[in-house]
Amino acid sequence: MKTSLQKTAAALALTIGSAICAQAQTPSTLDAVMQTGVLRACTPGDYKPFSFQRADGVFEGIDADLAQSLAKALGAKVEFVKTSWANLLPDLVAGKCDIGVGGISVTTDRQKKAFFSTAYMVNGKTPIVRCADVAKFQTLADIDKPGVRAVANPGGSNEKFAKANYKQATLTIHPENLTIFDEVLQGRADVFVTEAAEALVQQKLKPGLCAVNPDKPLQYGEMAYLLPRGDVAMKAFVDQWLHLAQATGEYKATTDKWLH
Repeated sequence: MKTSLQKTAAALALTIGSAICAQAQTPSTLDAVMQTGVLRACTPGDYKPFSFQRADGVFEGIDADLAQSLAKALGAKVEFVKTSWANLLPDLVAGKCDIGVGGISVTTDRQKKAFFSTAYMVNGKTPIVRCADVAKFQTLADIDKPGVRAVANPGGSNEKFAKANYKQATLTIHPENLTIFDEVLQGRADVFVTEAAEALVQQKLKPGLCAVNPDKPLQYGEMAYLLPRGDVAMKAFVDQWLHLAQATGEYKATTDKWLH
């Protein structure tokens, strides 16, 4: 005769077994991509050096190139699906794409609704200011002062960081990520905090702007790819592809192309 403990263990084993069977029977995005020959990649396309949509409609950057590599490994071609930072996660959850790319910060809020691949870059929050003001904005305390005009772009981790940390500075949400750096350069704002990689690229593109201590970010951050929650097979494939890209030097060659 089974004890109550044995019955509980048997019930738990049955539940776990049912869950594993259900996972095995659920079609994976991996299978769908290989069947259709198309990898749909959601990306805002406004974030150099990760993903940027040119005037001719072509997407370029680190993640644009790596998405092409991932699609090739899947025997497919990549199809970029233009989205915004506010709609990136909802579009993935709604099935409008198979993966999210473009410089996506790993956050626990996003993790609640999606899987992340293995992180491929450490990329913390870094201020970018007019070069004459670098000494004035060395720390978060320097930024969060009355009279300081901070700016952030909507829908992503930059806005979340700004709203969580600015209590005294004046914060403006600028709707266009492509022109936000001009707000600082032209003196309409004093500081924009974004990822170190973007700050380093933009200081090259816009003389007069300087990244502040990009090697010592204000907040630790990682970049990864967004994947459908629960899709273990797809995550395993993306993680393995990423591991091989890093081990063979393909990843470094790609990042060097866009960061140096």
